[in-house]
Amino acid sequence: MPFASKIVKQLDYSRFSSDHPIVIDNGGSYFRIEWAGERDPRVFFRSLIQRPRHKITGETVTVIGDHDPALMKLFDCTRSGPRSAFDVNVVYQFEIMEYILDYGFDRLGADQSQINHSVLITECPCNPVQSRSKMAELLFETYGAPSIAFGVDAAFSYKYNEQLGVCSNDGLAICAGFGTSHVIPFFSGEPVFFLLNTLITCLSLHGKVEDLKMEHCYVAPEYASEVRLFQKGDKKAEERKRCWQIPWTPPPAEEVPSEEEIARKAAMKEKQIQRMKEMAEAKRVNRINDLENELRELEMLLRELGLAREEQIPLILENTVYSSKQDVDSAFAKAMQSLRKAKGEPVESVEKTDLSADKYNLINVPDEMLTPDQIRQKRKQLAFKNMSDGRQLKKQKQFEEELERERQKKLVEEKRLENPKQYLEELRARHRDLTEKVEQRKSKTNGGNHNTSGGVGRGERLNPMQRERMRLLASAAFDRGKGEVTFGAKDEDWQLYKLMSRDNDDDEEDDDQQDEDEAELARLTSRLQAPSFRPVTKEDFQIILGVERFRCPEILFNPNLIGIEQAGLDETVGISLRRLPSITQSLKDRMSSSILLTGGSSLFPGLTERLEAGIRMNRPCSTPIKILKSSDLLLDAWRGASAYAAGIQFLDHAFSRMDYYEKGEDWLRNYQLRYTI
Repeated sequence: MPFASKIVKQLDYSRFSSDHPIVIDNGGSYFRIEWAGERDPRVFFRSLIQRPRHKITGETVTVIGDHDPALMKLFDCTRSGPRSAFDVNVVYQFEIMEYILDYGFDRLGADQSQINHSVLITECPCNPVQSRSKMAELLFETYGAPSIAFGVDAAFSYKYNEQLGVCSNDGLAICAGFGTSHVIPFFSGEPVFFLLNTLITCLSLHGKVEDLKMEHCYVAPEYASEVRLFQKGDKKAEERKRCWQIPWTPPPAEEVPSEEEIARKAAMKEKQIQRMKEMAEAKRVNRINDLENELRELEMLLRELGLAREEQIPLILENTVYSSKQDVDSAFAKAMQSLRKAKGEPVESVEKTDLSADKYNLINVPDEMLTPDQIRQKRKQLAFKNMSDGRQLKKQKQFEEELERERQKKLVEEKRLENPKQYLEELRARHRDLTEKVEQRKSKTNGGNHNTSGGVGRGERLNPMQRERMRLLASAAFDRGKGEVTFGAKDEDWQLYKLMSRDNDDDEEDDDQQDEDEAELARLTSRLQAPSFRPVTKEDFQIILGVERFRCPEILFNPNLIGIEQAGLDETVGISLRRLPSITQSLKDRMSSSILLTGGSSLFPGLTERLEAGIRMNRPCSTPIKILKSSDLLLDAWRGASAYAAGIQFLDHAFSRMDYYEKGEDWLRNYQLRYTI
């Protein structure tokens, strides 16, 4: 599969003999690979893969590690996020691990399918035997490595710094890693993994967020006091905030056009107008020619129909679209009207009146002079004419209402321009009046006696008029309820009916008025709350980091902030010292005097001071405590592994492919590298 990354392929792979080991620092954050004995790895990248699709071709590519942002613009990354082979700090996704190893060996310069070099690869402390067995199977069977050795990165870092004289032979190694942190005791230069304490810190982030974490975060000396400082929001808190500017391109400023540019645009616009006029004139001339030709043909047809007998007319109209002479006359009149309109001549409305008179020719004829079929046709014409007149009246009314709205709108706009302050005050006063009116109507509608049971009865949801109508109905039913129904036999019954009907009409009028008032109130509210617009600036593309700067690394000391019920890093050191077997107090003092910090998360400012203060609180007051930092927090693990693999006795501590096939997985369970050579 194609790869997209920034690491340059090495060209010196063939210069190294087959007995020269390859060292791999398989970290949860970075993957480093180089030859044994080298001081710094030349091939290193993030332990991530991503499989986006090309936006044009649709091809799926495999992006491993770091990538060029300009190149990634060509791919759709919305459906494929970065994936890691690690679950916390253990390799479980070996399909992803194979992609990473393929890419690492390829960048190292391997030009064959088999890697004929011994491999030293790092792993987490107390790595599960299933993960170790899968990794051995992958290196032996897929890459053909002759021998393999597994070692812990924190142990390599401690031994490397011991050689440099930074730490002593007995001590503690605190490895603050990408996803977990470990506290490993060392006796006589060897790690004691059965006393290991692991802290799941969940500080593993990806991409730009990881860079922001390492660049801006710090460890607060006292978390509670730091939170109170930011709650006050004083000058010290503002000084500790950091601003991250997201890439933003300001819109181009509008330049004032010059006089030559204005003249050029005016001339271009004039040419466009002239060209459109010419096109419209040509279209009008073509339209006039077509109408004149149509009129000549219709005139010839009418002349021929005038000279023909009545029985010859259907034969003449057989090859045309017309069914009678009246249709031809109507088409001739319409064509003449269209021609006059195209030429710009006044159009007479008499023809339309004549056409409508022909359409409703039976309306004014008495029924005595019509046959039964003509009478039915007359009724149809009356119905059509009434509907047509109704539509015309409706259109005329809508047109008049639209004119009235435009006139009122124009008057309001003139009033607003004449005195804006007075206009705004009138709007607010009208808004207050309508609000009070609507609220009073609602309170009146919802008024009445409240029942004591807490519920809302039918009577409490009625307004006073509706309750009065219900009372009249109840009294009428009570009076007439005995015996047969005689309601309506007396005049007072009809008076009661009229009273109830009038109340119902009043209710409908009140509902209509309420709807109009609410619509007017909504319109006024929208006008008084006009939205404000402002241009987009670079401040809209900024992320302010305040309390996030120290809350993120605080997980190292208070994992319960993210729901992990574990002790913090300082408490874990105290637990490790208390769990030591029965040894002399002097040995414990030597170990607490040689506490080495390593790992990428140790880069946070203030971590050493906070850790020392926390350990002192958990140890006796006379205990000597000294926190040391490794010479290189990121690369010391790889440098220690590189120096170890370059030793003459390295192959004696590795196991070969034959050992793996003969002894199997159970032998890997008890395999442990000896770090002192």
